Amino acid sequence: MRGFYRTPFILGISVFFTDFLFKWYTSHYLPLMRNSWSWYPYGGIGVFKNFFGIEFSLTHQINSGAAWGLFSQYQVPLLYFRIFLIASLLIYSIWFNPYKNWRIPFALIIAGALGNICDYYLYGHVIDMFHFVLWGYDCPIFNVADSAIFIGVVGLGLARTSIKNSPSRSLKP
Repeated sequence: MRGFYRTPFILGISVFFTDFLFKWYTSHYLPLMRNSWSWYPYGGIGVFKNFFGIEFSLTHQINSGAAWGLFSQYQVPLLYFRIFLIASLLIYSIWFNPYKNWRIPFALIIAGALGNICDYYLYGHVIDMFHFVLWGYDCPIFNVADSAIFIGVVGLGLARTSIKNSPSRSLKP
């Protein structure tokens, strides 16, 4: 492995295994969240309550689709799409990506997507566990892989913007 891919690789492996361990713990030690638990900590483990109006708990929720359960009735086509997307990102990031600052965001996106695909094979659905209530708004429950994908997409957008706005470089390699 070339030296300049070592950091993204190690980061991707770390995210993947951290996600795996959180999901394993959640599936084995937390009861599945029920809609009837409408009070803190929502059937899980309370981390903090009313911290400047924010509540956070670890809960066990399942997700059969993509983000927020979208396309849950199309699990197999969604799986094939995810595999195709990961393969495409992996090929592009290794052989065609001309920008060094895009490697870490790609590693986060790929590791997060692989973590959610492994859930499908291990459990038949994705396991979510981080439950935030921000000033009364009950946010969708998510996991480490979802966070990595989000951070990777935001990082890719910021990296693309920095290249686009740089006077010395254009988007063309």
